[in-house]
Amino acid sequence: METPYVDWLATSPALTGAERVIAVGAHLVSERDGYTHHGIYVGNGQVIHYGGFHHSAKRRPIEYIPLHRFAAGKGIKVRSEPDAIYTGTDAVARARSRLGEDRYRLLTNNCEHFCTWCVSGVGRSEQVRRCLRNPWTGIKTLFALARTECMPPKATRSRLAGTVAV
Repeated sequence: METPYVDWLATSPALTGAERVIAVGAHLVSERDGYTHHGIYVGNGQVIHYGGFHHSAKRRPIEYIPLHRFAAGKGIKVRSEPDAIYTGTDAVARARSRLGEDRYRLLTNNCEHFCTWCVSGVGRSEQVRRCLRNPWTGIKTLFALARTECMPPKATRSRLAGTVAV
């Protein structure tokens, strides 16, 4: 079964009509350089995701985020979950039950683990499994994460570039 790809959501803060395109409780995936980011769509243009170390040295908890910020200028895919035990509002209820949790672990409790737990009851991460099976893939992913996770967002970089160090 093919995963629907919702590219126009990536750049539009307005997200007109997004609620009609994405089902409540959908497992969303957004490509990043070298890895994918995951979240659960809760409706009204909002996603619950594990913030992790995204653009910060400080770990962020499971939180709400607007859909356009989740996309971060990239496209969004709705991951097909044929074996889902929890769908729709049940998956959203599970996501909400963990809001504020701050136990992010890259290999054992990341955004993909969170989303698969929300829909299937079991946290797992295929991208972690791929990295562990293929060390070269793992090394490339770690470098991509280091570049992305430690780099502030573009708007912050622009502001910082305009400041003068004393």
